[in-house]
Amino acid sequence: MAWTDKQALRRGERASRLGAVSEQIIFVDTSEVREGKLDELRLGVRDLAGFVEARETDPISYEIYFSADGRLMTVVQVHPDSASMERHMEIAGPVFARFAGLVDLRTVDIYGSPSQRVVEQLQQKADMLGTATVTVHDRQAGFARLGPR
Repeated sequence: MAWTDKQALRRGERASRLGAVSEQIIFVDTSEVREGKLDELRLGVRDLAGFVEARETDPISYEIYFSADGRLMTVVQVHPDSASMERHMEIAGPVFARFAGLVDLRTVDIYGSPSQRVVEQLQQKADMLGTATVTVHDRQAGFARLGPR
């Protein structure tokens, strides 16, 4: 069934009032774990996740994953907006230096419409921890069901 412009407008207005229209930022980075550093890194990221959880209320999700062989680490974050990601980088950014000898940051992907400041902050992180460049992926379509149904 095709939507008319009027139906789409009404639905969009309603979704906006309900908070369903999202400006969320999704961040994914992947690092190679340096030889012999996996155990130290596992402890460090547990501390980092606890630090973020205790000091930041905005992130929707902040999760860290390791590949089965322990050679790769992936960080996945979901923020409600670019301002949340900026705050995260300001609060947790100084802690990232602890990981410089443990990982080689390879990819930094951000999905959504980050501020220029977020892109700069992420490039600084990439320069500090490895050889990654920041790639921004513009949202084309979709929806998010982040709240209770």
